[in-house]
Amino acid sequence: MKVAIASDHGGVNIREELKNLLEEIGIEYEDFGCECGVSVDYPDYALPVAKKVAAGEFDRGILVCGTGIGMSIAANKVNGIRCALVHDVFSAKATRQHNDSNMLAMGERVIGAGLAREIAKTWLTTEYEAGRHANRVEKITEYEKSGQ
Repeated sequence: MKVAIASDHGGVNIREELKNLLEEIGIEYEDFGCECGVSVDYPDYALPVAKKVAAGEFDRGILVCGTGIGMSIAANKVNGIRCALVHDVFSAKATRQHNDSNMLAMGERVIGAGLAREIAKTWLTTEYEAGRHANRVEKITEYEKSGQ
């Protein structure tokens, strides 16, 4: 598995923790920034990562901002992206099992580093169940392809 990871200024600390987690569990990743302490625009980080995941250059993507909301909204504008905003372990597992999410967004101002690590690890290690969920995910894919 290869993961793209990014944050804006509001998610730098958790992004660093998640990079440590990825190294510890042996998952290859590329960090797309930001490397700053000043305010930046979250779409400048979310969209490039989402485009790379959608293009198949990365298997999954992780985004962190202050709340995770802006990053998830931006990422979900890219066709092929199913970015889940998650702040609990149950939802991290469910969004992989049921929604085949390929991107995860979290908020550093909402959760701490320990919980973020647990969420990310669960999300990274949980498989998509398909089955009864496949038809639902396919409906989303078909809608994207329709260009509506």
